[in-house]
Amino acid sequence: MALVILLIAGIRFRLRDMPLERDEGEYAYAGQLILQGIPPYQLAYNMKLPGTYAAYALIMAVFGQTVTGIHLGLIVVNAACIFLVFAIAKRIFEPAAAVVAGSTFALLSIRPQLLGLAGHATHFVALAALASIYLLLKAGGTERYWLFFWSGILSGLSLLMKQPGVFFAMFAGLYLLWCENSTQRSRAELFKKFSAFSAGAVIPYALTCLILLRAGVFQRFWFWTVSYARTYGSELTPREGLNQFANRMVLQKEHIGVLWFLIVFGMAAFLWDRRLRPHSTFVLGLLGFSFLATSVGFYYRPHYFIVLYPVLAILAGAGVSAAAGLLRRVKVTKAWAFAPIIVFMLAFANALYLDRGTYFTQSPYAVIREIYGVNPFPEAVAIADYIRRNSDQNARIAVLGSEPEVFFYAQRHSATGYIYTYALVEEQSYASVMQSEFIREVEASAPEFIVSVFINQSWLRRSRSDDLIFRWADTYIREHYRLVGIADGGRNHDIYRWGTDTLTYRPRRPEVLVVYRRRQ
Repeated sequence: MALVILLIAGIRFRLRDMPLERDEGEYAYAGQLILQGIPPYQLAYNMKLPGTYAAYALIMAVFGQTVTGIHLGLIVVNAACIFLVFAIAKRIFEPAAAVVAGSTFALLSIRPQLLGLAGHATHFVALAALASIYLLLKAGGTERYWLFFWSGILSGLSLLMKQPGVFFAMFAGLYLLWCENSTQRSRAELFKKFSAFSAGAVIPYALTCLILLRAGVFQRFWFWTVSYARTYGSELTPREGLNQFANRMVLQKEHIGVLWFLIVFGMAAFLWDRRLRPHSTFVLGLLGFSFLATSVGFYYRPHYFIVLYPVLAILAGAGVSAAAGLLRRVKVTKAWAFAPIIVFMLAFANALYLDRGTYFTQSPYAVIREIYGVNPFPEAVAIADYIRRNSDQNARIAVLGSEPEVFFYAQRHSATGYIYTYALVEEQSYASVMQSEFIREVEASAPEFIVSVFINQSWLRRSRSDDLIFRWADTYIREHYRLVGIADGGRNHDIYRWGTDTLTYRPRRPEVLVVYRRRQ
């Protein structure tokens, strides 16, 4: 297991300088603000709970406020998740099957097709949830109330990292009741254990509310993480979500068909394998709640599946264990009992080989282009560097698009709390009000630089979106700003023009970033 962790850590370490994608940029900028003493939701609005912001702040406090520092922290988080999957599976299966479970999660968590190499909030949700479940299993059947309490604390932190974490807290609480009720003679003891867990689970969120209330941002925190989040989560219908799920599942099986066979085989084995059946409540219950955590809002974005991978990895371990047990029961030669493990090892190696360019040879720049296409993550680095070199530390920036990584790189504050513009063009009841607030905040701040992002992935504009912000931007920029930069990215190479060179340059394609500077 240590060798697998070192292998995955080595792959991530090689790609440690890969530019941040936009979610990482959001967490990095919010974490940077926390390190400056600025609370969440004061200068950066988003519907996510602030746990991952605090986690990024901690990572950057230890490893530095750089791309490399962030990805070094992610290596530690991912390694801890791999070990916890192994440790949880080892309490259920034999050690070899536990290694299969840990290795399966390790492989799934770095798959480029599913954006596993980026430091998404789901990695932090998985870490807190797995730690909570491990402590709960360790505490089961004992009177160590402090373990139940800390299991609750970690469940509460799972929610705090991102809202879907609430399903892991629900699973842990219900599983505690199920197990302890069947083994505990005293109702008073059961009540004490559940109370210890519940008290721990409530503390992180309650403490966060108190901190944000004292910081004066509670009202905005509540609007974004509850009111708007509820609206956002109801935008898609179940049928639209089902279509998204089907499309994502096509990506899931690419290069790892054998692993998916083991997962399905492991799920079926609970029906007929007597050794596995006592653990069916735990594994299948965790599968159900993990799927609910993945399905919030029916969006099924690739990185959302990271919270589903631990239980899928455990099922792969169950599949190997069941297959080996079946071969032993049919009285084949002893060597054949090792066949399922050998098949897994070959499938694991084949998956690494098929993505060998990403894992072992391509540069971090080539990998980010291969995974994210025209998304302007490399361009954000150059644009932020230009802004940082040509402005003082108090300068403000406005980005017309959803690229918060620019603020982090430039080490400059946003002129508006709307670091994403997705919400402004969604077909939801708050969109027009948000656009007006965006405009007021930008005009009041009079930012020194405006970065216009002419890339659809940075807006996701709908057919019936309010176009006020686009009409305002055309007029406002024309009246107050001058062109100073063009970032023309591409799969082969990027072209940058600054100053007077921008006046004669004609971009190769419509998807560009344009930098404006306020006139004196």
